[in-house]
Parts: sequence; C-alpha cells; structure tokens
Amino acid sequence: MRAVVCRELGPPETLQIEECDHPLPRPGQVLVDVRAAGVNFVDGLFVAGRYQIKPPLPFTPGSEVAGVVADVGDGAGFAAGDRVVAMPGLGGFAEAVVVADAQVARLPDNLSFAQGATFMQSYCTALFALRERAQLQAGETVLVLGAGGGVGLAVVDVARALGARVIAVASTAEKRAAAEAAGAETSLDPATDDVKVRARELSDGGVDVVVDPIGGGLAEPALRALGWFGRYLVIGFASGDIPRLPANQMLLNNRTVLGVDWGAWTMRDPSGHRALLDDALGLAASGRITPVAPTEYSFDDVADALSALLGRRITGKVALVR
Repeated sequence: MRAVVCRELGPPETLQIEECDHPLPRPGQVLVDVRAAGVNFVDGLFVAGRYQIKPPLPFTPGSEVAGVVADVGDGAGFAAGDRVVAMPGLGGFAEAVVVADAQVARLPDNLSFAQGATFMQSYCTALFALRERAQLQAGETVLVLGAGGGVGLAVVDVARALGARVIAVASTAEKRAAAEAAGAETSLDPATDDVKVRARELSDGGVDVVVDPIGGGLAEPALRALGWFGRYLVIGFASGDIPRLPANQMLLNNRTVLGVDWGAWTMRDPSGHRALLDDALGLAASGRITPVAPTEYSFDDVADALSALLGRRITGKVALVR
C-alpha cells in the first residue's frame, strides 16, 4: 500500500510517499480502508518536530480517518463493509491503517467520508470545550476567535446547537461568511473592528464565553469583552504567539480562564471521551450540527495541503481523499 512517510523533521515538502507493507489487524483491532484522512494543524507540528510528543523516525502522520472496514481481529465489534471514522493517533495518511476497536465509531449516513475524516478532532474539541469545560447554557453569548478555521467553525456550529448566541471573529470576508453560514449571528473583522467594544455592545455589556484557538494580540481584548462570571477558553495558539493575560482582568467581574486540552483528556478518561464522541456523532446524525465539507486534496498533494493549512489560507477543514 502507499503511505505518506516522514523520514526527517522539517517543512511539509520533506514528506515522501512510499510503498509500505499492508497492515493486518490483531485481536481487538480493525483494519480500515482509508477513503479520507483529516489534515490538522498538529500534523504539521509533528512533521516539523515542534509537538510535545515526538515519535521516532520514520513515521506516518495523520490522526483521524474515515473509510470502510476491510478486516477485523478477534473480538472487534465491527464487520467488513462498515462505514467508520477512526482515530489512529498516527498513521492515518495511508491507504489503510489498523486501529484499536475502541478508537473506531460508525460514520453517520448523512456524512461523507471527507466530512467524517475532519469531524472528530474539531467537533469533539468544540463539545468538550463548551459543554464540559464552560458548562455553556442556552441563551448565553459566545465570542469565537479564529471562527473561520476548523475548530472555530465547529465551535460556532456546536454553540448554536446548544442554544447559544454566537459572535464570530475571523480575518477574511470568506471566513466570516462561513462562520455566519454555520450559525453566527454576526461577525467581526479584527483589522477594522474593536473586538472588545463591539463584542460588549452586541452582548449587552459582556459575552459569557470566549473561545480562543488563536492566541496572539486578540487574546486580551477578547478577555476584556467578558461580562460577569465570564469564561475564557484557551484551546491553542495557531497564531504562534502565546499571550500573557493580565491577572487583574480575571479578578474583575469574577472571570475564569479555562484550559481545554481535549487530546490529553481522551487518554485520562477514555470512557468519558467515548460518550462525548457518541454524543457528537449523534448530533450530526440528527442534523442538529452540520459539518462543513472540507477542502479536498489528493494524497499526492499532502505537502500542499499542510502548507495551505499552516499558512492559514484555508477556510474550515482539509482532507486528503482517495
């Protein structure tokens, strides 16, 4: 089979596509014929050697896939032909991958393989952030930074499904339009709008929740946009700049800053994560959330896909498709 292989750490252009041995499932494992693989910011960090986890070389990146079950090991709860999504951790950028049974779930009929392959990380992060960490209530107002990215659009979609009002912040007209299509009531341009002032105006004095996967210069204005008992969710630093938030702004109005590390939580609480994943897929199956179709690249164009994503030239998600 063909697989994307990282033999040296560096930019996406260092990746190679090679012929590799076809994997076989062991007991409790599922062999997935990969039809689409999600491309995430973390994949670029792995390839560059900038992630806190550094797998030994060579390795195949790719942490979420969608496809069809080709074979199963003893005791696995799936059958050949099942449409599934799976989280292999690594190895997803390949024509086939073996995944532990517990990391596989059935793909809803109303989602394409490309939607399924780009669903889990973004939507599980969004649901974990809003429901488990922020304990979002219907009627509250959420300010979403980076709202045109994969996580941002998922947060907009999930917040709307949970009954919240959403104010989106995104850097381009295309991304703002996508956020509004996903359910944001309005959107702000950080280049021309005073995010703190406009968010407070639009929320009658202060938003209830800020979701920040970006970091950088918008972090403090967004923190100052929070109202009484406001919650600031730190998800990541896609801007490359980790902000230093003034502690007095947490004191004022009894604000709270909350870390959101969905990936670490999945390892600490596998059963809790499985329940959350099932809830997220149930929301998709019922039509309460609607994942945006991702931008598609072929496996041969993996370097272009990663470069576009890392360069923030993509609205929404990216998938490698076969």
